[in-house]
Amino acid sequence: MTKTRDIYLLNPKTLSPEVIAVAFAKTSRSPDSFRDIAAGLTDEKSAEFHEKWVVGYGHASVAEHAVLHIAIENVSRLAVECIESNRLAAYTEKSTRYQVFDRDGYFTPPNVAASPHANLYHDTIRALFDAYFDSIEPVRQVIRAKYPRKEGEGEKKYEGRIRSKWIDNCRFLLPAATLANLGMTANARVMEHAITKMLSHPLEEVRDIGAEVKRVALAEVPTLVKYAERSDYLAGLEVRSWKLEVGGEPSQSGAPALQPPISNLQPLTLINYDRDAEAKFVAACLYRAGGSSFAEALACARSMTAAERAQAIDAALGGRGDFDIPLRELEHVTYTFDCVMDNGAYFDVKRHRMMTQTPQALTVDLSYAIPRAIDEAGFRERYCRALDRSVEAYRILARDFPHEASYLVANAFNRRVLLTLNLREVFHFCRLRGAPNGHFSYRRIAMHMVEILREAHPVFAQYTRCETYPSSDQIEREFFVQV
Repeated sequence: MTKTRDIYLLNPKTLSPEVIAVAFAKTSRSPDSFRDIAAGLTDEKSAEFHEKWVVGYGHASVAEHAVLHIAIENVSRLAVECIESNRLAAYTEKSTRYQVFDRDGYFTPPNVAASPHANLYHDTIRALFDAYFDSIEPVRQVIRAKYPRKEGEGEKKYEGRIRSKWIDNCRFLLPAATLANLGMTANARVMEHAITKMLSHPLEEVRDIGAEVKRVALAEVPTLVKYAERSDYLAGLEVRSWKLEVGGEPSQSGAPALQPPISNLQPLTLINYDRDAEAKFVAACLYRAGGSSFAEALACARSMTAAERAQAIDAALGGRGDFDIPLRELEHVTYTFDCVMDNGAYFDVKRHRMMTQTPQALTVDLSYAIPRAIDEAGFRERYCRALDRSVEAYRILARDFPHEASYLVANAFNRRVLLTLNLREVFHFCRLRGAPNGHFSYRRIAMHMVEILREAHPVFAQYTRCETYPSSDQIEREFFVQV
């Protein structure tokens, strides 16, 4: 008798995440349907299964079927950076591009609040928020003049169209202490690792969040996350204490003197890439077709003329529709970039978790970016005064609280991030982040990446679909003050 195909949801309203995980796990050894397996399970039996197989025998993949949706509210954007550092999870957070943040919505570390630096901390944060709110109307008027209302366009629709354009500029003044909300969706295996990372973090706020996330998760997956604890290894890995001796004396604060603004730094430097990329991609496509080893396919690709390889690449990539995802064979080609970007841009770039990202700590050492709209609004002096004040406060606070000092650092300040990504992710990142409706900070990074790709691999660059986007220099001149 032929069995009838049956596709259905296991109802999370009647089945706990742990029961669903066991129901899926048991199918490897049971001929029964998922419904029948689930019907024979209880929370107690599921817990026993997970204790034996997930905890006892290390079959952690079973925990991937137990999915959690965690709402996290009123945590600092500095803490958000740690929470969102887990690759295999999904996040949505309160946007600094579309919402105006609350003047009193910022986090104060308890150890700073109890120290002689408490007033300095609060005064610095308030000065940044005061500048943020005072910048809104003058910048908004600049944007209204630059992007006038269309014929027949109502005021509400017009404001909705230009809203992100003025908020995009004002957000540079928001400090990392700013409170935000985010939703996190992850399976129990990822959640356990995320909790461990948070419990091992140097910031008390993040450790407290980790404990609270664990408490909430235990209500849904009491077995799968109960062993998430502080890691002595992660807690003891204090990379900030590692110092590269490059000559010169540090300042009295222990930090280097203020560095040149971003206009005098390279936003993106290609550190390493596959020089045999064309042959590797073509070989991977030949390998997919079957019948040869990769060594044989690579030898064949290398024996082709440049024109023949270009023709093969076009056959693989040229027919892609607007919504077709590039071939996974592109993932065999990788690039590493040393990147300098403002922290506001990094908060969007970090969402591309298919990359391997190594950010340096958030400091004031690389100065800050100045949006052109801030200058055109006559607000540059006030803007710089607020940021310069935060530099002084950061230096003082960092002597006693090197980690907590980062709460004072605004989005405008630059930071270094090491990015390693494959060519498939390059296509996705540049197409999405280079688009004109994106924030100009990360658009500049995306287009600089396209331009580097055009030099390194011009054959591939023509398939990024960024031909109509402005260049990184155009974006730089249009949206930033050249200091």
